[in-house]
Amino acid sequence: MEIEELKLLVKKTVKQACELKNKYTDERDAHVNYACIFSQSDSEYKDLLMTAQKIGKVIEKTPTGPLFQINSLDTISGKLNLLKIRLPDSKRPERGDADFTVSDYPKFKKRYLSKKGFKLITRDNFEMIELYIPSFNVRVYFSYPPLDQQFGLI
Repeated sequence: MEIEELKLLVKKTVKQACELKNKYTDERDAHVNYACIFSQSDSEYKDLLMTAQKIGKVIEKTPTGPLFQINSLDTISGKLNLLKIRLPDSKRPERGDADFTVSDYPKFKKRYLSKKGFKLITRDNFEMIELYIPSFNVRVYFSYPPLDQQFGLI
């Protein structure tokens, strides 16, 4: 995969995630702070990894794939600096996901968590709300604290 192809794929994924976010929340101005591309095969995973290494460096290795700090990429929802390439996973047939920063996470959580499609996920050092609607080819997350903040990028 060429660098421009990967950038277009990331931008398209962020755009679709933004459309999902805007359809189900009032957070129109929430900016993207992370995106993930879900590889669809082992060969695509290797190809995506090789290309991602040309635009960034691995800052964390996770069980589902590496997280890259990339050269800032302009998207419909602001500049993106974190990109993950996810291993193929039959439970994740979508094309990817994006994580957005909301201005008031506790208020957002209280307002949306009980609505259809929203789910709370807790981790050791943070939590996130997932927005998953099966008719969309992407998932959306709202992390607290945001991932770019967790990695000291803001």
